[in-house]
Amino acid sequence: MERVSGYKPYLSGSIIGFGKYRYKYDSGREGDSAVISFFPRKQNLVVYIMPGFDKIEGLLQELGKHKLGKSCLYINKLSDIKPDVLEKIAKLSIQYMQQKYRCKNA
Repeated sequence: MERVSGYKPYLSGSIIGFGKYRYKYDSGREGDSAVISFFPRKQNLVVYIMPGFDKIEGLLQELGKHKLGKSCLYINKLSDIKPDVLEKIAKLSIQYMQQKYRCKNA
């Protein structure tokens, strides 16, 4: 993730984040979040893909065994997926975030 994102890792609770951006909702609520992150849970790995998955359906079909949440990609074990496809997904997510927000190292 560090190599693909170009950002240094940092801990936010148990989540490992790479890069930061500032968001602001129409309601006025604002805060900081990771550009991309993952959470190594006991039952699976969770990769947080902030833009969601609408534009990468083809890559998801190539990825291998996984489940999806709104912005969460759940992987039981790395041997279930193709790492090169995960890298492509991560790069596209990071590029999207960098185009939409001012992203920086934490």
